[in-house]
Amino acid sequence: MFRSHQSRAAVNHLVVVMLGLLASFQVAADDSSPVFVDRAVELGVDFTHFNGMTGHLYFAEHMGTGAALSDFDGDGDLDLYLGQGHLLAPPDDAAPGAGGPALRDRLFRNDLNTGELRFTDITGESGLDARGYAMGVAVGDIDNDGDPDLYILNLAANELWRNDSEPGAPRFTNITDGSNTADPRWSAAASFFDFDADGLLDLFVGNYVEFRVAIHKQCASAEGVLDYCGPKAYQAEANRVLRNLGDGVFEDWTSRLGLSDLKRPTLGVVASDFDGDGFTDVYVANDQHANALLLNQAGAGFIDDAAMAGAAVDASGQPQASMGVLAEDFNGDGLVDLFMTHLHRETNTLYVNLGDGLWDDATRSSGLGRPSFAYTGFGTAALDYDRDGELDIVVANGAVKRIDEQYRAAEPLPLRQRNQLFRGIGRGRFAEAPDFEEPAVAEVSRALAAGDLDNDGDRDLVIANNNGPVRILLNRNRPEADGWAGVDLRLPGADDAVPGRRALGAWVGALRTGGADRFWRRFHTDGSYAAANDPRVVVPTASEPPTVVVVWPNGALEAFQLPGQGRYFTLVRGRGAPAPKPDPVP
Repeated sequence: MFRSHQSRAAVNHLVVVMLGLLASFQVAADDSSPVFVDRAVELGVDFTHFNGMTGHLYFAEHMGTGAALSDFDGDGDLDLYLGQGHLLAPPDDAAPGAGGPALRDRLFRNDLNTGELRFTDITGESGLDARGYAMGVAVGDIDNDGDPDLYILNLAANELWRNDSEPGAPRFTNITDGSNTADPRWSAAASFFDFDADGLLDLFVGNYVEFRVAIHKQCASAEGVLDYCGPKAYQAEANRVLRNLGDGVFEDWTSRLGLSDLKRPTLGVVASDFDGDGFTDVYVANDQHANALLLNQAGAGFIDDAAMAGAAVDASGQPQASMGVLAEDFNGDGLVDLFMTHLHRETNTLYVNLGDGLWDDATRSSGLGRPSFAYTGFGTAALDYDRDGELDIVVANGAVKRIDEQYRAAEPLPLRQRNQLFRGIGRGRFAEAPDFEEPAVAEVSRALAAGDLDNDGDRDLVIANNNGPVRILLNRNRPEADGWAGVDLRLPGADDAVPGRRALGAWVGALRTGGADRFWRRFHTDGSYAAANDPRVVVPTASEPPTVVVVWPNGALEAFQLPGQGRYFTLVRGRGAPAPKPDPVP
């Protein structure tokens, strides 16, 4: 976020002099009980993912699926999108013509405004008839009309669905044809971001490997047992950057931005201003290949600085199998750090931003390494589940190679692992919190989307399992009504009375206890793996509503005195109190 320690000092001074700020944080009342409890069935979400496996061990079948949390119908609560699979090829004993896409993605409306948290399947009435083999999803407002549009990442052609909803009347229109967004390759990750600062959200599409059933390969374990292949068995696909031209049309700018050679198996993407120059950069998480830190050259191109900056490989110089990725200020120094999930026997990784363009692999000292060694992480989320002011990390786990014990027990998909929660204990250090979910089941977890489903001030979790049921984990640490305030950030709309699109890429800052130390939270929908998140930020409060500082995507700073507590407030750029910018980077 901010490049130098001089910049951080200026922001510290700015934040310290603000009035009406935070004084204390609450801690969970009962640390011995599960923090998150699954309520999917009770809430009306009867979704089970089908990966289409027939025993041939097709590489793609164990990698999906996607999930998104967003207020699609504009009624103030989070709705739920879930991606579905289908047969990739007919089973050997199937009749001719079998194996077509009989299933489709599902959209569930949140009916919280009726007084009770409950979901209703509105797939049919919404017009969202998506029947591809879904691998992930990205959410962004492509036409600046204030509602979120949907980009579905598929094993084949991707789909762009424009949101034409009105409050109480959700409706989507497939505008893929003519939009130039139907990438036919295996797309696994995407992020909406405004790379040229023209006010329109562009699109980074991360593609994986060149897999098709027709070129399926057989791979085996070291013991000679047939198993799923890894990414190196297939050619990597190239990523794409699509520039938004308006009116639902995008243009492929990959080559002219200098990224035509960026051809690595990508599974995770986050967009943020990593070098503090006012232009949005992109971090690309690649599977068993070096990751990329694409620094934006004022909208005219990108330069991969990961190797020079120390964010391409681990501390021993080895590339890792990066899947999910987060960009947040994990150690509270005002700089955006990076966390990513990896294959078992690699550990998950935390890159700490040192300022001035340098990064440090702090995995070992953070406490995140050893507990993750035996697991394969995919989706991930950063949240303050216990309201102590420190970011915590949740990781959705599931193996990609057969687990011997499960395989010998003849389990149909022997890849099940338990998920993990790492509690932030300060200064970028973490400790695993056991028994954090109920029921504590081992599944093949993939996408993880985080958001406040019941608008009670804490973040809940949606975990999409491969070839299994979705889990909706409600956070039981409910803050008091006067213990929090939520922030939604919008850019000005064409009509002053109606805010425009969400200000993706902005940051929200507020003070901690005592008024001398502060934290920052990124406003985003991207990150994790194959998922889109609730961008809203929750600020713990004390005896009075807080003042927050917003760093807008264009670098402008504004201070907002929130008018109350216990609910969410929409802040629009240009309507706060002007605040001095940090010192320029020398």
